[in-house]
Amino acid sequence: MTARNVTMEQIQSTLTAMGEKAVSAARALAVMPPQAKVCCLNYMADEIEAARNDIFAANEKDMANGRKNGLSAAMLDRLQLDDKRLKGMADGLRQVAAQEDPVGKVLSSIYRPNGLRIDKVSVPIGVIGIIYESRPNVTVDAAGICLKAGNAVILRGGSEAFHSNQTLAQIMNRAGVVCGMPDGAVQLVPWTDRQAVQFLLKMDQYLDLIIPRGGEGLIRAVVEQSTIPVIKHYKGVCHLFVDRDCDIDMAVKIIENAKCQRPGVCNALETLLIDRQIAPEFLPPFLKAMKKHHVELRGGMEFQKLVPTALPATEADYFAEYLDYILAVKIVDGVKEAVEHINHYGSRHSDGILTNRQENADYFLAMVDSATVYHNASTRFTDGGEFGMGAEIGISTDKLHARGPMGVNELTSYKYLVRGDGQIRE
Repeated sequence: MTARNVTMEQIQSTLTAMGEKAVSAARALAVMPPQAKVCCLNYMADEIEAARNDIFAANEKDMANGRKNGLSAAMLDRLQLDDKRLKGMADGLRQVAAQEDPVGKVLSSIYRPNGLRIDKVSVPIGVIGIIYESRPNVTVDAAGICLKAGNAVILRGGSEAFHSNQTLAQIMNRAGVVCGMPDGAVQLVPWTDRQAVQFLLKMDQYLDLIIPRGGEGLIRAVVEQSTIPVIKHYKGVCHLFVDRDCDIDMAVKIIENAKCQRPGVCNALETLLIDRQIAPEFLPPFLKAMKKHHVELRGGMEFQKLVPTALPATEADYFAEYLDYILAVKIVDGVKEAVEHINHYGSRHSDGILTNRQENADYFLAMVDSATVYHNASTRFTDGGEFGMGAEIGISTDKLHARGPMGVNELTSYKYLVRGDGQIRE
């Protein structure tokens, strides 16, 4: 649905009403008993499975539009829903429902000499706006995580999945109302035009947080326009450093997994750093593994002398998130130079060291300024499911307030509850 036949005044009026409804819903969700949220999320999962025909009909509209508009085969595959993917969405909701409730936890307690008791308690953030360019399952995953943490959610999906997203959001909100959730807990912006997003990003009297999911261009546009706090993840320029004292067989296996298992994801390896002392021994098995996957190697002059088939790397290559079978490689002089390179060129996502020397591992883990730092493991583990969080709403490369994979706990804030018996400040 586009806004071509709708005035800006109508867009603003509709979104304002959605914001007011979401605030009201968030206040009710904040005090909803944990078991009630569990029942609602499980019922939503049941209703999604029961509405398969409606969901598939909506999805076919999106598929038809996608074919008409020339979407690639890969994009059409990401867009299409089938029984397996539908069950995956429903099961994801059930997994979120089964998690420990993140709201109402006493994070710390302080007893003051004057008798005051001060409890720091976890609370929902409030109303969360999620702007995404992704598969329809994000509608269900994102809404489920927000609701589990007691937040209302306003969703704005991409135009390619509009009908699928709209149907899924309506099913979730309707099912929630039936089992006791407030109306407006899950809402979807009914337009995909940019002016609707531009207004949404200025609704700071209603929304407490914006989470964009998509390409770097989308995220930068959201950050530039928003008057609401944004949790962002621009890109994943992930590094591994091969230390001079490492298990070469293990290192090659980890690098192959990090680069080649799924090169198009944000936790895939993009730059490899190799200690100069181990390069002659390390390169033959490494090159054999990369050749097997047809990985294009780009490197500096020193690496090119060792590997003449490598392409020259420019400065931009070390900042690049390729999301492809391309790997930048650089020869460095020890762990300190590796850390300096990562902190300069990296995106604060996921970086690791491959070493048997504990001193170097400790230095690397302490000095690399990234959300997730690894010792002898693949960067591909940076994922909510792999971290035991169940579903995730995204991976933050920010430092405030959430960092790394974001599950239900990262969608809470806290407040202080102060209990006294008549104290006044002298």
